[in-house]
Amino acid sequence: MRSIKSGGQPPKPPGVFAHEKKAKADMTQIVDSLSQVSDRYDVLLCDVWGCVHNGREVFPDAIAALQKFRAGGGTVVLLTNAPRSRFEVEKQLDKLGLPRDAWDVITTSGDSARAAMFRGAAGSNVYFMGYERDLTVFEPLKVIEDPVKITRVALDEAEGIVCCGPFDPYADPESYRPDLLYAKQKGLPLLCFNPDIVVDFGDQRQWCAGKVAQVYREMGGNSLYFGKPHPPIYDLARTRLAAMGRDFADNRILCVGDGILTDVAGAMGEDLDMLFISGGLAAEETKTVHQPEPEALAGYLADQGYDPLYTVGYLR
Repeated sequence: MRSIKSGGQPPKPPGVFAHEKKAKADMTQIVDSLSQVSDRYDVLLCDVWGCVHNGREVFPDAIAALQKFRAGGGTVVLLTNAPRSRFEVEKQLDKLGLPRDAWDVITTSGDSARAAMFRGAAGSNVYFMGYERDLTVFEPLKVIEDPVKITRVALDEAEGIVCCGPFDPYADPESYRPDLLYAKQKGLPLLCFNPDIVVDFGDQRQWCAGKVAQVYREMGGNSLYFGKPHPPIYDLARTRLAAMGRDFADNRILCVGDGILTDVAGAMGEDLDMLFISGGLAAEETKTVHQPEPEALAGYLADQGYDPLYTVGYLR
C-alpha cells in the first residue's frame, strides 16, 4: 500500500490509463441500477457531490440504493474530494438530510491533504486560499506525531500555499494568475485540497481548487494533489476500512462517481471496477435524462479515453 505522506502527481492526460491497462470490457455496460451488479461487491467507494446530493438537496433514489447495499451486508465508504475533514462533511450531510444508515465511513481529500500539511509539505508559514468555512483544515490532526506548527501569513511571507478553493467560485480562475506567478517565482508548492475542476451547486457550475492548481501547474508551479484521482485518498480509504476490520480484495470493491477525470480516472488508476454516473457532470455530453443515450455516451468516453465497466444515468 502506498504511503499517504506525499501528494499525488498531476492527473494523467485522457487516455493514458486506457492504454496502460487492459480494458475489462469492450465497452461500458449500461445498467438499470446499482442492484443489478451490487452482489459482486462488498464495498462501495462512492462519490458524494453529484451522486448523493447537488449541494442543496440529497437524491432519494441514491439514498435508497446505498441503504439497500448496506442492508445486504455491504460497506459504503463516501469518498469525496471535499477539502474539509470527514467530520465537517458529516455535519454538512446531516444538514442536507442524508440518513446515517446510508454510509459507514467518510474519507475526504481534505483529510489526506491535512496529513501532508502537518508533516510540512507546504512549510510552516502558509498562504491560504478558500472559503472561511474551510479554515477548519488548520485544526490539529491528532494522528500526526510531532506535527509542524502551521501559521497563516500573507503571500509574500509564505513557504507554501494551502488551496481549498478559489476565493470566488464564479470568478475567472485566470484572475489569480498574478499571485500564482509570484508564487511560482518564489518556488512555493501548492497543496490542492480538492482536485475537482468544477462542481454543480444546484443548477450553477462553480470552480474548485483543482482549477487553481491546474492554472498554477500549467505556468510551471508545483501543485500537489491528494484527492481523486490520486493515490493518497484511496490509501486512506483502505486504511479506514482496515481500522473497521473490513479489509477486502480489490475485486470486491466498486467505485461510484460522476467525474470522468477524478472518479473514473482514479478507479482505473487503482485497477478498481467503476460505475459511472452519467447524469452528473457529463449529463449534457451523454444526453442523460433517465439513462444516457448510448451513442452519445460511447462518443464521450472515447473522447475522454476512459472505459468504466458500468454506467447508469443516476445512482439508484
